[in-house]
This record gives sequence, structure tokens and C-alpha cells, in this order.
Amino acid sequence: MELFTLKITYQSAKLSQLPEIMVIEQTGFSPAEAATEAAMENRIKLYPDTFIVANAKDKVAGYIVGPAYHRRYLADDLFETSHPNSSTDEYQTVLSLVVHPAFQGLGIGGKLLDELAMVAKVQGRKAVTLTCLKELIPFYERHGYVNEGVSASDHAGETWYNMVRELRP
Repeated sequence: MELFTLKITYQSAKLSQLPEIMVIEQTGFSPAEAATEAAMENRIKLYPDTFIVANAKDKVAGYIVGPAYHRRYLADDLFETSHPNSSTDEYQTVLSLVVHPAFQGLGIGGKLLDELAMVAKVQGRKAVTLTCLKELIPFYERHGYVNEGVSASDHAGETWYNMVRELRP
């Protein structure tokens, strides 16, 4: 019996990958939650170091993206306005983490979280912060995040939870 190993590589997103990224974004979020194509394009341009894609056989299998930020918890304006990462911001955010349905269950989401945490640590950030829906709390807890309660966010009319992963020096 031959074992099949899928080689996954992780690298910064490219504008040429935007169509695939948008398809994946729409599989992971409701229309009210999903980023627009213009927002995603700006994220690729403005924070390429913290927009990481997982590639499998020349296809985007998933991605994680978020800017550096000066506050511990995300504010809704981060979903609307992109800005370049600042070296003085103490926190790394996650605005989107999505794995294409065909690649789910392979550990790619957890590896993307680890890849972003590595970048954040090298950049001197204190923690990685995100918001998630209640049903995703256990996933993030398994990856080192702590539930710090209900978020002030009302993005897409949902109840979000603040999740934070401290980064050790």
C-alpha cells in the first residue's frame, strides 16, 4: 500500500491568489461576516507579512490574516479599514482564518495559527488576539488561546468572544 502525503507550504499571500482566497472566505463566513474582495486586496497589499496562505499542489488550501494592533481586543473598524503593520503595535490580530472544505481535518488551521504566532513573536508582539463565535471556542482553546469573555464587537450582528494567545519571549 502506498502512503499519500500532501505537502503543504506556508507563505505570504499574493494578489494572484485573491480569487481563490475569496472563494475560501465565502465558504467560511456568512455574507454579512465575509470580507469584501476590495478589503482582502488591501490586506494582501498592506500587511503581506501577516497574511499567510497554506498552499497544497499549487492551490490555496487556507489562509490566516490580520494586522498588528495597539489594543488587546479587536474593534469592528479593523474589518472595514486596513492599515500597514506598525512595529510599535503590541498585538497581532486574526481577522480571518479559513481552510477550504476539501482540506479540512488535516491540521492546516492549527498550523496557520502557529505560523502567524511565529511571525508575531519575531516581530516582538505580546499576544495574538481574535474574536470567534461560541462554537469555535474549543478549537482555539486547543491551540493555546484563552477565552476572555464576550467581545464588544457587533460585527455582522453576531455575539463574538475575545480569544487571546500570549506569546512567550
